Amino acid sequence: MVFDINEFLEAISNVLDVIETDIFGVPTNHSKRLACITNRLARVMNFSMEMQYDLAALSILHDNGASLKILHDSLLGNAKAKQNIIESSKEHCRIGENNISSFPFLTSPKNVILYHHEKFDGSGFFGLKGHEIPLMSQLINLADTLDLEFDLGNVYKNGGHHEEIIVFIKDHAGTHFAPDLSENALKVISENELWASLSDEKIDETLKLAIPAHKREMSYKEIHDITKIFSHIIDAKSKFTMMHSSELTKLMSRMAKFYNIKGDEFWKLIIASDLHDLGKLGISNSILDKPGPLTDEEFSKIKEHPVTAKQNLEEVQGFGEISEWAYNHHEKLNGTGYPRGLGADELDFNSRLLACLDIYQALGEIRPYREAMTHDESIKIMRRMVDEGLIDPEITEDIAKQLQPTN
Repeated sequence: MVFDINEFLEAISNVLDVIETDIFGVPTNHSKRLACITNRLARVMNFSMEMQYDLAALSILHDNGASLKILHDSLLGNAKAKQNIIESSKEHCRIGENNISSFPFLTSPKNVILYHHEKFDGSGFFGLKGHEIPLMSQLINLADTLDLEFDLGNVYKNGGHHEEIIVFIKDHAGTHFAPDLSENALKVISENELWASLSDEKIDETLKLAIPAHKREMSYKEIHDITKIFSHIIDAKSKFTMMHSSELTKLMSRMAKFYNIKGDEFWKLIIASDLHDLGKLGISNSILDKPGPLTDEEFSKIKEHPVTAKQNLEEVQGFGEISEWAYNHHEKLNGTGYPRGLGADELDFNSRLLACLDIYQALGEIRPYREAMTHDESIKIMRRMVDEGLIDPEITEDIAKQLQPTN
């Protein structure tokens, strides 16, 4: 199929921004704004269209390793998984660089995310200085620093006054930023229409115009190389789901082969498994990791996550069935599931399969309120759910047989 990678990136940018806003307290639409700012810099600096595309993609993905850093901190008992920890650690840079190794960039950029916190004078995480720092890293760092310092999305609302930004850039030329890059940044911020284009109201439109078109013929198997990047990011949101999507994908592969599902349908199910919990990136960890019962308000937040996944994934051409299966993975055959309360006659086989495997995988994982369950314990609970009319009986029995551990 012809896959529009921009559509997918834009969908992902929505949920990545939710992570940064919810957890780190950065301005809304932060990664989108970085992509737009770095694109303006790239055009001033005569980057090729291929380089402009890669820079925009890297800007959107620049902090993709941050959610896994939160996981590492929580596992170590560190309760300060906030921006000051993320931004003061090398680890999220290393993780982020590793996560994107299979992303289909056009110019094979290397170590851009790894070094996106380096400073021109060598005072960054890794001590690189001057032109040892990849140029794209320097552009991302400048845009990142300015947005965090000045909340660039609100400059237009505040009358477009940016004198402090000019002073900041000049003061940090030669230390934080390269002198020539600082000069180009001053040219960019002098453009009259810049500030309106960076506002929350305009940013989606601006982003679409900023990123050069990137469509390519790709199989769903090849698209999975991209989506599995984001399954790792999703899983890293909570220490209790650190392998959920990746393990679910393995289970889906086994069961889909058992059912003789092949070709595009097989890989669409794998992609749906990768991305089914995409919406959980927008849910606070105070809810996801809560050791006790959820309040009605908290559970209403949980019930939003399939909707968020659907809203973002359905915007990607060729993801219609994928978005629908992800949307349905908490529905129940008797109509008591969420978010839509669909009944048995409205849930196709693949929706039922994903729902059953999601339950099976979740039961085998540690939760704040219980230990992980064995295969037999999980199947016992699922059979009870069958008796209550909640999940598919045939699929449940097939899972019981096919996923039985071998000693």
